[in-house]
Amino acid sequence: MDSKMKFAEHCNSVVHSANATLGMIKRTITSRNKDIMVRLYKALVRPKLEYCVQVWRPFFKKDIEKLGSVQHQATKMISACRNMSYSERLKFTGLTTLEDRRDRGDLIEVFKFVKGFSKVNTSKFFVFSNSTRTRGHEYKLQKSRSRLDIRKHYFSQRVVDKWNSLPAAIVQAQSVNSFKNMYDK
Repeated sequence: MDSKMKFAEHCNSVVHSANATLGMIKRTITSRNKDIMVRLYKALVRPKLEYCVQVWRPFFKKDIEKLGSVQHQATKMISACRNMSYSERLKFTGLTTLEDRRDRGDLIEVFKFVKGFSKVNTSKFFVFSNSTRTRGHEYKLQKSRSRLDIRKHYFSQRVVDKWNSLPAAIVQAQSVNSFKNMYDK
């Protein structure tokens, strides 16, 4: 984080590291088979783009695009995808956008906090809505007011609306894996 509480430098270093790994794959693996390339991308590159992203999640368009460009390049490396658009390449490979993955990761972390699967004190991050008039599930969160724009992008603020909009069946899952499976469906 820099002095203005932005993660641009971190995003640049993550993109550089991921591109270096992608370049190594490109130089050393001769096969451009979809299955091989997707497995290598998921195992070696994507973890670099997603490690602890709940803390440093980018919110500026330029940073989001920098991170996304790595996945763009990775899908272009597949020989069968070269003449496809990015959305077609994602469908063909079975990948989702990094932004969707970040949303999913955020909601998984909230689930762990709310259900007690994490050793973090939930009350330091969230306030449960005590209104009986709310529709939906019993684990609704209350969004606190943000005086500064930078605060709106903090984990505890950005996830509230997405969490509150989830169906009750998903939120009431008994385990993290069942939550993931129901969310993915």
